[in-house]
Amino acid sequence: MKCPQCSDILLTLEFDRIEIDYCPGCRGVWLDAGELGILLERDGKEALLLSAPGSVRRKEKKRACPICSRGMEKVLMTGSDVLLDECPSHGLWFDGGELSKILEAECGDRGEEDRTGGLARLLDEIFTPGKEERT
Repeated sequence: MKCPQCSDILLTLEFDRIEIDYCPGCRGVWLDAGELGILLERDGKEALLLSAPGSVRRKEKKRACPICSRGMEKVLMTGSDVLLDECPSHGLWFDGGELSKILEAECGDRGEEDRTGGLARLLDEIFTPGKEERT
């Protein structure tokens, strides 16, 4: 698949039943439909976390879904300032750092270190340029 932001080829990583498609160029992440719900352990209820598609108006060009190439809608994560691109049929696009930000907030809300927090750490360790040089 090609990145909807920079057109690089997405790399596929697997974490706890989830295939995470990652762009090494812009550090974006693609999650197929339902995978955010699995990550947040809400059994597919991730739609509750997003505003209605089309309710967020931006003048920027719509990004193409990496699966069907249709323009994706902008959706806002409830209770945050994170604006995502969503293909209602196929999944969500997270710009660099957005998925980690959401997962860290979710883990912090529960006040515990769990697999969601583990994924946030994994994303940070793997996808933060230069991190290996600092440790």
